[in-house]
Amino acid sequence: MLRYLPFLLVLALWIYAFIDCLNTPESQVRGLPKVVWVIVILLFGEVLIGPIAWLVAGKHRHAVAGGGGSTPAEWHRNHSTAKWVAPDDNPEFLRSLKEENKKDEALLKDWEADLRRREEELRRRSREASEGNEDTPPSAKD
Repeated sequence: MLRYLPFLLVLALWIYAFIDCLNTPESQVRGLPKVVWVIVILLFGEVLIGPIAWLVAGKHRHAVAGGGGSTPAEWHRNHSTAKWVAPDDNPEFLRSLKEENKKDEALLKDWEADLRRREEELRRRSREASEGNEDTPPSAKD
């Protein structure tokens, strides 16, 4: 079992470097174009030259938090491209909620008006039926 360990470590490093290279944005790749780095990793993966070269020289690496570099908050502030806004503070989201509420209220008013109309219609039919029964002679009811 121990004799397979070096092979598995090489394979793991090769796979890690390959996936890391594929997932790295083109703006963070340095030295060579990204496609060339993929080819280097694939061609020289067995002898570890390609993966090690990628890990050492192929990608801009950031300082680890707590290791004399920036804090995670500073790193996020410096490297985030899009500013995320909480829904409570997002005017567009709040506006969409108000519009949805207006639509829901209008729909509810329509339903209530329809329900009132149907109830009135049922009451009217009930009154007409009871008035119609009073006008007919008792022998016709049986």
